[in-house]
Amino acid sequence: MSSRLNGGFVAKHDVALNRVALRPRPKFPRTTGDADDRTMKRLLLLAPAAAALAALSGCGSSSGPAHDASLPMMYVSSQRAPAYIADCLESRLSRVRTSRVGGATEIAVGSDSNNSYFVTLTPFNAGSVIKVMHPANAPDDPPEPEMRFDIARCAT
Repeated sequence: MSSRLNGGFVAKHDVALNRVALRPRPKFPRTTGDADDRTMKRLLLLAPAAAALAALSGCGSSSGPAHDASLPMMYVSSQRAPAYIADCLESRLSRVRTSRVGGATEIAVGSDSNNSYFVTLTPFNAGSVIKVMHPANAPDDPPEPEMRFDIARCAT
């Protein structure tokens, strides 16, 4: 297995054994156990939260082009019961009148003569669906950002 070259020894290596060690290491993409897997898992865990945020932020604002009064200002679902949301809104907003129509709860916000917002709470599974209407000629009392905040606070 060895031979002499100029008085020294030279080792002979079996080439078949070195092929395993010299095989190129696979680079990107690895299928398991790398940083990309951890990143994807984090993204998948954050996806529901991002969807909820997109739903609330996608509801629109009247600060842009003309607001269509026939479309809801907000239309979201909540895991809270309609009675809980109604009580929460009554505690946060002034000039609130609540009524029941069939299985739904309707809330008028604003002065008696000129309501600013109409909120409909409809039971759905164990939670509720919240629809907020803001007529085109209605005053902003409370201001729209405050109303959106109160709805979001009571729905979560």
